[in-house]
Amino acid sequence: MQIERVAIVGRGAVGLMYGSIMAEHLGTDTVVFAMDDERFYRHAGEQVTVNGAPLAVRTIPMSEAEPVDLVILAVKASGLDAAIESMAPLVEPHTVIESLLNGITSEERIAARYGWEHTVLGICQGMDAVYLDGALTFSHAGEIRFGAAPDTAPGVVEALDDLYTRAGISHVVEADPRRRMWVKLMLNVGINQTCMAYGGTYGSASEPDSEQNRCFIAAMREALAVGQAEGVAMNEADLTEMATLIASLDPTGLPSMAQDRIAHRRTEVKEFSGTICRLAAKHGILVPTNEWLYRRIREIESGW
Repeated sequence: MQIERVAIVGRGAVGLMYGSIMAEHLGTDTVVFAMDDERFYRHAGEQVTVNGAPLAVRTIPMSEAEPVDLVILAVKASGLDAAIESMAPLVEPHTVIESLLNGITSEERIAARYGWEHTVLGICQGMDAVYLDGALTFSHAGEIRFGAAPDTAPGVVEALDDLYTRAGISHVVEADPRRRMWVKLMLNVGINQTCMAYGGTYGSASEPDSEQNRCFIAAMREALAVGQAEGVAMNEADLTEMATLIASLDPTGLPSMAQDRIAHRRTEVKEFSGTICRLAAKHGILVPTNEWLYRRIREIESGW
């Protein structure tokens, strides 16, 4: 199969960035943003820009949606269940589904509704996209890493690989995508939560021997221990790789939860430290940094 028609559900930083790149390389007829009708009409008339230029990709309500070859989910974790139900008009038996949500549970929830045959495991990492007040800016698009789940049908990963190559999107096909998802969770547990709790940036969290850097590394190290207890083949080298990745980004840049703090949006703290604390308890592992981050972030959210 060849993927020719793409719908992105979720018009935040990740969705806008990859949708714009795809449209630039394959044409604006290739990709659309699809929203549930209530959200579509609530956001009607908004002027969205991407690196200063008007958004070139159309946004349509689900009531006007038609089946596509690929659905990319790029919503917040809190909106996943609603997105899974609303996207039904986009999905036919051949439709490939990829989640770019943070955390390690979204694919299971998607497959419970649409099956594993055309669902892949994936994450995105390394981007410095910031979306505030209708304006997306980015200089590093990062990469998408994905691979087959145990029951993903033959040919699905190859079709997605072909699409991203044609679309100019940096990507890696992973032999062990679950491991990559855990490494990304470890990164998010560290950088997203630290920057949210402290109001920090990539630069402040990377400053050697600073309080933020100690929190960043400690939170990741706890996630590493939990992942290993879950049977994931991850190690200290993965932690070092992620810390080095963050240090290479624009020091003034903000991860998504730091952007949520500015915009007073609910965060994905349950997907991050919530997951780590829950699994740590199962294995009898102490995770004091993640416990503190969970409490601190929920305290900040309660003030909105």
